[in-house]
Parts: sequence; C-alpha cells; structure tokens
Amino acid sequence: MKAVIAAAAAALVLGAGSAANAQNGAGTTVHGGHICLWTYQIDHTKVVNPTTVLFYTKDGHVWQNNLKGPCPGLEMHGFNFMANADQICGPEIGIRILQTGQVCSLGEFSPVAGDQHAAK
Repeated sequence: MKAVIAAAAAALVLGAGSAANAQNGAGTTVHGGHICLWTYQIDHTKVVNPTTVLFYTKDGHVWQNNLKGPCPGLEMHGFNFMANADQICGPEIGIRILQTGQVCSLGEFSPVAGDQHAAK
C-alpha cells in the first residue's frame, strides 16, 4: 500500500513539473520573477540589431531579449554568455562581445508569437 501511495505521489509531482514546463516552455524556468533559459536547450541565436537578440530553443520556442542598451559590435562579432550556471536569466546576466570583450546586459526574455521555428 505504501508503495502505491509513493508511486501516486511521485506521479503527481512529475505531472505538476510537466505542467509548469509546458506553461513556460521546456527550455525555461522562472527564477525570482524572471524567465531563465537553460543554456543546453538553446539551439541557436540570431542578432536582430544592436539591442535585440532572438534565442531559439530546441523545443521550438523563440525568446526575444531586448538588451538594456545598444551593444556595438554585437552584429559583427557575436557573443558568449557570462554565466557560471546552466541558465541565463534576464536581466541578471550579461553577454560578452567576442572580439572586443565589451560586456552588455540582457533585458527580460519574452516569448515571440508563433514561435515554432523550422530551420536555422
């Protein structure tokens, strides 16, 4: 009987976790009221302009980040994350321009409507 109750409780917890992931996308979590992306779930990024970057996740979602300010060189040189963890959270993390080393601050992540991407 205890095993059945334990199994039911585990299923309930797993089901609740799945519902939360479905709401936020499998590649995201919410931390301190901010949307966070798991870095290993990011398929690729696209720099739209010096203040906007799109993050494409492996589950087909697209997340827009409007940087806190213009980031010169972003379009030309690309960037890497300044993160010690497996997540990046806006606006708590920055990106570093590859060639110049300039640091730019992320803004909040927001979902892009009709975000099921097909190709890179």
